Amino acid sequence: MTDVPAWLWAACTVGATAVQTLRNAMQRSLTERLGTIGATNVRFLYGLPFALLFLAVVRAITGPAPVTLDGAFPGWLLLGAIGQTMGTALMLAAMRERSFVVAIAYVKTEPVQIALFGLLFLGEALRGSALGAVIVATGGVLLMSLPARGGASGAGAAGSGGAGAGAAPGGPTAAASLRPALLGIASGAAFALSAVGFRGAVQALGDAPFYLRATVTLVWSLAVQTALVSGYMALRDRAKLVEVFRAWRPSLVAGAAGAGASQLWLLAFALQTAAAVRTVGLIEILFSMIVSRRVFAQRMSARELIGVLMMVAGVVVLLAQTA
Repeated sequence: MTDVPAWLWAACTVGATAVQTLRNAMQRSLTERLGTIGATNVRFLYGLPFALLFLAVVRAITGPAPVTLDGAFPGWLLLGAIGQTMGTALMLAAMRERSFVVAIAYVKTEPVQIALFGLLFLGEALRGSALGAVIVATGGVLLMSLPARGGASGAGAAGSGGAGAGAAPGGPTAAASLRPALLGIASGAAFALSAVGFRGAVQALGDAPFYLRATVTLVWSLAVQTALVSGYMALRDRAKLVEVFRAWRPSLVAGAAGAGASQLWLLAFALQTAAAVRTVGLIEILFSMIVSRRVFAQRMSARELIGVLMMVAGVVVLLAQTA
């Protein structure tokens, strides 16, 4: 990989965040019709054919280049696939209760959690400034989670149909206002674990070209995710699974965007550490702000904007200290 441009991983990450924003918007629009699990399945079921197409193109370029499956590959793949599945479902649930961009901001506590997992599992202590960054980022998330005065902000103000829109005249309860924050933070934790898993899976495929290892990982992960979520829906909610197939036109776009975003993420993971990749990935919040305003006609309150900025600042400082 000595001939790979040093900036390529960052370019892949920026591209992934742009395509992922489109996919998130498409999945959010499908949530009311298909439910949270159904909209989650769209990403995998309709993304798998595109992943197979990517693999065919890559194989045409590389020829019969061998891919060595390390014994650790299945474990890393399952961690990545299951973590991504849970993260997607939790993210969509958060989007039903708060505005698009605020839900994404909650999810973007993920890089902070990657650093914290390093402390818990690897014993890597945070220095003073890094600990301060965690406090600032957490304070930003808590600020965003406070109930809006008069119900004028968030999903309810936008008329998005989320839980916030149906709040009682007196405003949401404290528990109700914390629910989307907890969902988003849990989503970030699941995505953090998935990032570690996918990074490990790509590295467990031997010395094959990085783009081949990334694409093979993508195909296997989408196959596992499609089998798990479709199987669950077939057992628990067959009517919604049928509806997923009926909604094939918008789902196809979401699936294509999902496969494209995942391909770019995996290319970045093949070239750089998960923490560095997820740091650059914070620009997704900027893309989400544009989508939230132009597509969903949602406006952020000044308090929510301050919270987003605090969270981003904390994440950037933390990862700069722990890099």
